[in-house]
Amino acid sequence: MAEPTLADILLALARQDVLAFRKLAGDMEIGDALLGFHAQQAVEKSLKAVLAHAGIVFRRTHDIAELLDLLADSGLRVPPHSDLLDELNPYAVEMRYGLVQPSGLDRTATLSILDAVLEWAQISLFQP
Repeated sequence: MAEPTLADILLALARQDVLAFRKLAGDMEIGDALLGFHAQQAVEKSLKAVLAHAGIVFRRTHDIAELLDLLADSGLRVPPHSDLLDELNPYAVEMRYGLVQPSGLDRTATLSILDAVLEWAQISLFQP
C-alpha cells in the first residue's frame, strides 16, 4: 500500500474538522469560537490539500484569502462559496484565544459550506 501523500493527510484532517463541527454544532453550550475554529481549519486544510496535490508550494499560514489567491493564481478551480470563506479567518487565532468575541455563527449555513468545500477538495484530489 502506498504511503499517504501530504494532500491525503490534509484531506483526512479536514474531514475530521468537519466531523467535529457536525457533532458539536447542535450543542448550544459549545461556543461559536470553538466551532468557528473547526470550520476555519476544515477550509484551510481542504485548500492546502488541493494545493499540495497540484504540487503548488504554500507557506505556513492560516489565511484563507491567501490560499484562495494562490489557487486562482495557479489556474486551479476555487471552491464553492469562495467569496465567503475568508470570513472564517478570525476563528483561526483571534477568536480562538479570546482576542475577539464571535458575533454569531450560523451553524447550519456554515455546515453546508463546509460540506461543499470538502466535496470540492475530494473531487479535486480524485479526478483522473
